[in-house]
Amino acid sequence: MAENQDGTEKTEEPTEKKLREAREKGDVARSKELTTFVMTFGAAVFLYLFGGDMLVKFEGIVKKGLSFDRAHAYDFGMLSNRVIGMVIESLWMIAPFLLLMVLIAIVSSALLGGWNFSTQAMSPKISKMNPLSGLKRMVSMNALMEFLKAFAKFTLVSIVAGFLLWYSYQEVLSLGAEPSKQGLAHAGQLITEAFIIVSLALLVVAAIDVPFQMHQHITKLKMTKQEVKDEQKQQEGSPEVKARIRQVQRETAQKRMMQQVPEADVVITNPTHFAVALKYEADEMSEPVVMAMGSDFMAVQIRTLAQENDIPIVEAPPLARALYYNAEVDRPIPYDLFKAVATILAYVFQLKEGKPTQSVDFDNLPIPNAMQTAAPPSTDTDRMT
Repeated sequence: MAENQDGTEKTEEPTEKKLREAREKGDVARSKELTTFVMTFGAAVFLYLFGGDMLVKFEGIVKKGLSFDRAHAYDFGMLSNRVIGMVIESLWMIAPFLLLMVLIAIVSSALLGGWNFSTQAMSPKISKMNPLSGLKRMVSMNALMEFLKAFAKFTLVSIVAGFLLWYSYQEVLSLGAEPSKQGLAHAGQLITEAFIIVSLALLVVAAIDVPFQMHQHITKLKMTKQEVKDEQKQQEGSPEVKARIRQVQRETAQKRMMQQVPEADVVITNPTHFAVALKYEADEMSEPVVMAMGSDFMAVQIRTLAQENDIPIVEAPPLARALYYNAEVDRPIPYDLFKAVATILAYVFQLKEGKPTQSVDFDNLPIPNAMQTAAPPSTDTDRMT
């Protein structure tokens, strides 16, 4: 199990932030064995498909190079031009193969860990020049694993190559009896087929190395519980900062809510503990909306603002409690309270218009019992949006 220098165990999986920072430093999971397999197999397949044509072209280049007249033999300039021409033709011949190898090397390296370009990984590190650090790396678990992988590759390739030689030794022996050109072509075919099979054997090593490298990468980046806590604290902020943010949000919500009280049509009270300001405009609203609500000191403030702005205050304790417990600021009232609120709004609008009003029993409005006993929120801010 991974440990810090202070001995604390790294038992926690790396966080997204830890993985992102490691990636920015160029520290991603890589498997050299996977790259080796893909490149070897790609080269084998290319030679199997196009090796014959390349051999014919190479034969033509060699014949051309060995066929020259007396003038070329005694003229260094002409001979140099002939050699340079042969080199250029040879390069053009193998250029597709070289380009394929470069492309495979780039793509295969990104199969595990994806594409990643890091300037930090390119910067020189003095620690890598420390002989003690180099010696430590030589006797580390990674060095042992690299040795085991090299030994496994050597053993596996030797076994596969030996088996192929035993299996096709009669064919190999018969090459000497074939015409030279046919024998060379047959030998090239056998070598290419053996190359493909041997490269496939490296797939076993890559299949073991890939999960091992992924495990090693995650193990190296594991964190202690304290590191996880410190990172969460850094991302979320200290408790003091969060408390201050909540306080500012609460003050802002209260200020905005109080600014809406003068727009209300009625304030329903408990009469002292709760106060809920409602607004309803038949032309603009389909349902009454809660403009403000509060308990205790905030309820006093709401009632004071209502009195200053000539807003009717109705004492209906059951309805005030039900609205406070179940409604939210800037939201329509709950459906089950429509009938009770409509009764009060009709009463208030009749008063405003100077019409005679019917007697209303505000203590016995149609309110479900469950809506009067619901637990109130911890703070008034929990009802603000």
